[in-house]
Amino acid sequence: MSAADLLEAWHTHLTADRRRSPHTVRAYLATANRLLQGSGIAAWEDVARLEGPALRKQLAARRADGIGNASTARELSALKAFVTFARQQAGAPDARAPRLRGPRIKKGLPRPVTPDEALNVADLVSGLAAEDWIGARDRAVLLLLYGAGMRIAEALALPASVLPLGETLVVTGKGNKQRVVAILPVVREAVAAYTAQCPWPLVPDQPLFRGAKGGALNQGMVQQAMAKARAALGLPATATPHALRHSFATHLLGAGADLRSLQELLGHASLGSTQIYTKVDAATLLDTYRNAHPRERG
Repeated sequence: MSAADLLEAWHTHLTADRRRSPHTVRAYLATANRLLQGSGIAAWEDVARLEGPALRKQLAARRADGIGNASTARELSALKAFVTFARQQAGAPDARAPRLRGPRIKKGLPRPVTPDEALNVADLVSGLAAEDWIGARDRAVLLLLYGAGMRIAEALALPASVLPLGETLVVTGKGNKQRVVAILPVVREAVAAYTAQCPWPLVPDQPLFRGAKGGALNQGMVQQAMAKARAALGLPATATPHALRHSFATHLLGAGADLRSLQELLGHASLGSTQIYTKVDAATLLDTYRNAHPRERG
């Protein structure tokens, strides 16, 4: 077996079994490749024997390349996942990842969630989940907030009868006011990945997003998952699920959307509620939107 064989198996696991996003797959493959190339390892048994000191050495090398705390935390998550997979392949009696704490993230001033941060949070939430289907579920919910501007309560109130998702969706918001939101390809794919893995029957008149025991998913579970991911990425406490909806609004406004259209997309009763987003630097947001927002990627 060669290093290339290990990477091919890792790629298959990430894409077919774990259904990771292309962005996450590229990052996790790159991490595994650096580990294998730096150590000369080419067998699952050798990867499975790696412990904290070896991973610390790998992280130190990456630090020397100039990566920051947030990138280091993501690199550590990828290393742990790869070693865990190797231990499963090698038939190790204990397949748990090595116990190793990530870098401490200094708390900075509150800042808005950028497009990259929003997508990284969604991907990392999926990777940190205890079960694959739960990770796919949480990622789908967060992408509905960021990619469609939905409130978390609106997303969790969706019935399974909305499946399969089309290009638009009628959402019932505050005051039972309905509006039409666009569903981007990346969001449709995330929801489809969740529904394919959900262990509970998705009956049309029952909630689309289910909790671990099969009941309706509680907002607190999504908030806890995002809190865990933002800590790993070094994001401020203001990076909440609701912040993803705000980011959707500010990025669209910065990209040239008019206030009336944005008001309809958000379901605001008054234009005054929408006008708060005019304080954002439109020129900067237009640039980041074009480079990273899933509407442009999709």
